[in-house]
Amino acid sequence: MTEPLTAGTPQRPAPPKAAQPGSRYQTYRSELPEVCAADPTRMAFTADADGRCEVFTWNAATGRARQVTDRPRGTLHTAIDRDGHVWWFDEDANGLGRWRFQPFEGGPDLPGLEGVPSGVPRGLGVAAHATVAMATGTENGTAVHIGPRGGQARPVALIDGHAALAGISPSGEYLAISGPAGSARAVTVISPSGTVHAVLSGGPDGGELWALGFSPMACREELLLVQQHHDRYLLAGWQPGTGLHTFDWCAFDTEITASWYPDRASVLIRQDRHGRSHLHRADLDTRTVIPVPTPAGSLLAAAARARDDVHYLWTSTAQPPRMQSTAGLSLPPLGTVDGRVPGEHRELWTPGPDGPVHTLLSLPEGLSPAPAVFLVHGGPADHDRDAYDGVVHSLVASGFAVARVNYRGSTGYGPRWRRAYPAGVGLTQVQDLAAVRADLVRRALVRDDATALWGTSWGGYLTLLALGVDPALWQAAVAVKPVADCAVAYRTTTPALRALDERLFGGTPDEVPAAYARSSPIHHAGRVRAPLLVVAAERDDKCPPGQIRDYLTALNSAGVRHEEMWLDTGHDGYDGQDHVAVLRRAITFLDSELRGTHRAGKTLAGRTRTTANP
Repeated sequence: MTEPLTAGTPQRPAPPKAAQPGSRYQTYRSELPEVCAADPTRMAFTADADGRCEVFTWNAATGRARQVTDRPRGTLHTAIDRDGHVWWFDEDANGLGRWRFQPFEGGPDLPGLEGVPSGVPRGLGVAAHATVAMATGTENGTAVHIGPRGGQARPVALIDGHAALAGISPSGEYLAISGPAGSARAVTVISPSGTVHAVLSGGPDGGELWALGFSPMACREELLLVQQHHDRYLLAGWQPGTGLHTFDWCAFDTEITASWYPDRASVLIRQDRHGRSHLHRADLDTRTVIPVPTPAGSLLAAAARARDDVHYLWTSTAQPPRMQSTAGLSLPPLGTVDGRVPGEHRELWTPGPDGPVHTLLSLPEGLSPAPAVFLVHGGPADHDRDAYDGVVHSLVASGFAVARVNYRGSTGYGPRWRRAYPAGVGLTQVQDLAAVRADLVRRALVRDDATALWGTSWGGYLTLLALGVDPALWQAAVAVKPVADCAVAYRTTTPALRALDERLFGGTPDEVPAAYARSSPIHHAGRVRAPLLVVAAERDDKCPPGQIRDYLTALNSAGVRHEEMWLDTGHDGYDGQDHVAVLRRAITFLDSELRGTHRAGKTLAGRTRTTANP
């Protein structure tokens, strides 16, 4: 935690200091700045503003920043168009709002398009001649609008379910929509009039298809895609007249994402593999793929810029993130800590029925075996990376070992690993956590009598499930904004997460009720023995608060000692104060439970409820 940057006068972050009540801290986001296509020295990015994420501009020519937004709950989504206008999403406490913009040098805040109803942001694109396309999530689906920047919007399409605008071609003649068109994996190409030009799918083997945007070159009207085919990920493209074509010479065994070079027929590919990242450049004309050298570790983001410049955000578990430009262009400073993360950082593989399970392990110096916290990642389509994590830093500095397990279902290990759910949703992942725990105890790296779980969102769900399925293994747990009842959460969550549940479980709760019940933490709540801290958000639309309250009631009935902490936020908070409050509370809780420093007078069936007031 560091002193916040002063808007307009970027400086090096201050050294880390203790998180005392009332101390200042700094937030940062692991994303690169958005760059103006016509002037690469003009950028827009999100950064710290008194503990909140806000939008700033950055002028690389002068090395100065200007704060654009100042909203009580912070601002997350931003973009910059070819004319240098800075965009952001102006949302309320429930996540609903509209796109707005202002000139790069400052000026009045203007609506992106007039007449677009308030909704959830699902994509923004600005083509030539300031033609704006935007998608917003509504109660009934996804609405797509188009119009001149700041002018009257015209509806293009209303799509049932969750969809997203993946891009607009430079001419403005084609829009790419990712989302339902008979399949949640489909990509639909439409015109501004709503005419459907193509519906693209992953193919007969059930593979997925992702749209990654149109080429910025006016002479090359081509949509870039990634296609999963059997057990590989391939680059693909779509062009009017020729349709979908696959670049079978450009295939990878684990997940990739890609972006166009702005001034040539080349693509920058970022591959996630075994917790680390690799960059490649694919030339579509010569059909060649060459590596782009980067340090060992993880690339949280990478983007190709003009004249062969590549921007990337690099980190490792031991090194906080830093932004790099291969051409030496000045990039805005990151609000992260200086120096190296304490402890010893290693990796290990644990044998498993579908292949070895990969774990990133951080150990405190001079303490082995150590009390351990299994930091369970969310998703499930995600993975833990060899990357800086403020929670890992805080736990290791506090004397805890931290294990980050890339259980079955994680990305970065190939399609077969992502599809491996033999024991059922959640239950397979709980088996992997138990296997890695046993392996670490056998190797005398962690204490058998002092292991805890800590997870957020899907990770929080797995934390609760593991406590009930394997009650003898875990001595404490922290579950932040979790799913506690899969069936109830399905009925009250977002359309996108309902679609995910249907794919994972093989149907709705009405169609496969036993599968939902078997994988629900509330079904196992009566078997929980470890004390736990549950953190929930009153405005959470992804892991709704009602089903968490039901779980807490079940714990109370079973006499399980637990604490609860409630935040007045949604699922994704942009105010660092809440994150700091949760971090302090969780580490204090784990210190008490794993090191035996229990507060006097605490009873087994006791329950403590607080709100976030750091």
